[in-house]
Amino acid sequence: MQTEFDIIVIGGGHAGIEAVYAGAKLGLNCCLLTPLPEHIGQMSCNPAIGGLAKGQMVREIDALGGLMAELTDQTGIQFRILNRSKGPAVWAPRVQADRFAYSRLARKRLESTTGITILAELVDKITAENGRVTGVICQSGKQLATKAIVLTAGTFMRGMMHVGTKQFPGGRYDEPAADAISQSLLELGITLGRLKTGTPARIAADSIDYSKLQRQDGDLNPEPLSFINDKIEQDQVCCWITWTNERTHQIIRDNLHQAPLYTGQITGVGPRYCPSIETKIIRFSDKDRHQVFLEPESLETDWIYCNGISNALPQEVQDELLRSIPGLENCKVYRYAYAIEYDFLPPTQLLPTLETKTVAGLYCAGQVNGTSGYEEAAGQGLMAGLNAALKILGKEPALLRRDQSYIGVMIDDLVTKGVDEPYRMFTSRAEHRLLLRSDNADARLTPLGRQWGLVDDHRWEIFSRRQQQKTALYDYLVSTNYQGRKLDRVLCQQDHDENWLLQSVPELAARELPNELVRSVIWDIRYAGYIEKENKLVSKAVHLEKIKLKPDTDYDAITQLRNEARQRLKDIRPLTLAQASRIIGITPADITVLMIHLKK
Repeated sequence: MQTEFDIIVIGGGHAGIEAVYAGAKLGLNCCLLTPLPEHIGQMSCNPAIGGLAKGQMVREIDALGGLMAELTDQTGIQFRILNRSKGPAVWAPRVQADRFAYSRLARKRLESTTGITILAELVDKITAENGRVTGVICQSGKQLATKAIVLTAGTFMRGMMHVGTKQFPGGRYDEPAADAISQSLLELGITLGRLKTGTPARIAADSIDYSKLQRQDGDLNPEPLSFINDKIEQDQVCCWITWTNERTHQIIRDNLHQAPLYTGQITGVGPRYCPSIETKIIRFSDKDRHQVFLEPESLETDWIYCNGISNALPQEVQDELLRSIPGLENCKVYRYAYAIEYDFLPPTQLLPTLETKTVAGLYCAGQVNGTSGYEEAAGQGLMAGLNAALKILGKEPALLRRDQSYIGVMIDDLVTKGVDEPYRMFTSRAEHRLLLRSDNADARLTPLGRQWGLVDDHRWEIFSRRQQQKTALYDYLVSTNYQGRKLDRVLCQQDHDENWLLQSVPELAARELPNELVRSVIWDIRYAGYIEKENKLVSKAVHLEKIKLKPDTDYDAITQLRNEARQRLKDIRPLTLAQASRIIGITPADITVLMIHLKK
């Protein structure tokens, strides 16, 4: 059996999938270590991909040559575009996926990719010499050597699950924790913290009274997530909506003395933007109800995911809580909700490449960096695997700026600002979000993916054809009259969308262009003035990105710096003046001092 690899990826979740795939795409010999290969791509929480800002990030992963969007298009069971009533910057695709089909397809894609070996192993120790990783020792005793490691252990590092007063170790339901990895990281000089997340109950579909629920259908004409797909073939399913009520809230209030979040049993910090139902009724005490989405987990089972009522209450309290909700009075529970605490690595210990500052060749991605969500994990996994491969190949690192992608925003936030709670991506985190639309992710990133070696000939051909079609359509719109006005001017009216255009101009309808492509060109025309202003702001910011700071800069020797600035710069070790300017506590005056120092 092979015992030496270029890259070893620890963990088979969404970060691990993208990391090992990226390394293999660059021609390296990669190994994915996971205790249960049949659970590769497992969705521990809701089997949904995308959403606000997350959908944009999935399309960015796809534009760079990653797998997540392709897997979702083939296994999605409900497709929706969110925020259609708002501006294009916040339109976001969301897909309810079939959790079992997704996992099977993910494993199949990895197994069929040249350069990937999958081993059923649990890692006990990460080994290093002279400040550089050398390999891993598995629980079985097997020793593997490597040039780089990408750690994507999710919630498994010293994972502890909670249901009421009961506690039991585990990375997720019915899977063991990876306690030894935490100790190994501590021995390597890595600092660890503690976070918390949770998941709601799953119930039987045939035990629900649908007459009391509100239907939530998907889009009539579902649009693919991946730029290489033209349409969605599979049938779509319906989701449902119900609400909690005052009785539900009183049941929870009466049992807070048994809620681990409020008894001190759980010490890790939970997600602010996806709180448990216990937290909701306390934090939003003025609300008399909260929405609950009932979402199918698979076409192969009748399990329904109860989105919106994550908790860690005792099972008998969960029974009472669930049956107080309209439509769920006689529900049958397949799996009860639980909370999970786990170790994470505060991400200010990472370089923008996601390599640790302490140990060369050790990269981290996903929830181990303090993030939440499959999409955030996949974006980090792709960039960590790519950068590990580029470093081995002796090439320049792959770095994404904040104006180029949500992935770039996320990584910059993590390594520059750090986290004190699970990080979730929002459109509001991106100062240039008008440039970061879901429809233009390929224009922004596919050329970079091609340059880095991730985009193959097939994807490049599709991208090139799409760009040619967009250019031809744009030229047609700015040069063609419609009732005495140029079409591009007519399309600046909000009620004149792609459907109006294709119905009003038969010549365009005959071209059979995808609706999404036509809409993208209309948005470029309609928001051209705003985009021009954004690009001017970006040009100024990019100037600071080009001014490099050495990682070993002696900030103590820059006596004009304030003590707080000196300490923060030493902690983060920014690589550019722009990154330094985004560190919490760094002022414009500090940046001026740094610029004077650099000139000297």
